[in-house]
Amino acid sequence: MRTRLTDSVHWVECRGVNAYVVDDGETVTLVDTGTPFDGRRIAAALDEMGHTPSDVDRVLLTHFDLDHVGGFGRIVGLDAPVYVGPADAPLVARRERPRWTGRKSFSQLLTYPFLDAPTGEVRTVEDGDEIGPFTAYHTPGHTPGHVCYVSESLGVAFLGDLVREADGELVPSPWAMSDDTAQVGSSIERLADVAPPFAAAAMGHGVPFSTGGRDRLRRLVEQ
Repeated sequence: MRTRLTDSVHWVECRGVNAYVVDDGETVTLVDTGTPFDGRRIAAALDEMGHTPSDVDRVLLTHFDLDHVGGFGRIVGLDAPVYVGPADAPLVARRERPRWTGRKSFSQLLTYPFLDAPTGEVRTVEDGDEIGPFTAYHTPGHTPGHVCYVSESLGVAFLGDLVREADGELVPSPWAMSDDTAQVGSSIERLADVAPPFAAAAMGHGVPFSTGGRDRLRRLVEQ
């Protein structure tokens, strides 16, 4: 199912997780790729927008987890460069296996054999890098290489699993699903402080918001 959040941003409801397609009139960006079972769903959303997977100019990955990188190898024709934080990049490119330590290690090790490497080049993003209309912000905690992408011109922030929606509000990534909950809190505070204004808050889990995004993030910090 595809839902328009803003003029440029489309929400694709996958199996328990969200992916997003951004068409700003010049480029097409896919944000996260869903689970291994969501390839056709994302391809169908692109088709509804008048595109094919080969039209995607870039993939922005918020982090390495099955439900965010599982679409690689399942979205037929996708061959765009993939942007991801340095700490998660070796896992996405399958140059390294998940580490044994940390709360997330078991689930990542368990699912790693079922994931495909992207066909496009994997490019690491540094904090503050600009990729088209998006600025990358390192927000470790859920995973060591977690990244959020904010576009002031498009009025949207892709928050990955730094936060999720619950009962109409933003809440932090939960303890059981996070590599380091203290870092999650610090990353939320920093992003709320340094990110430019944005209306739409597009997170990995829950219902995204089309308005009031930055205010909601600041309210979470206050709480």
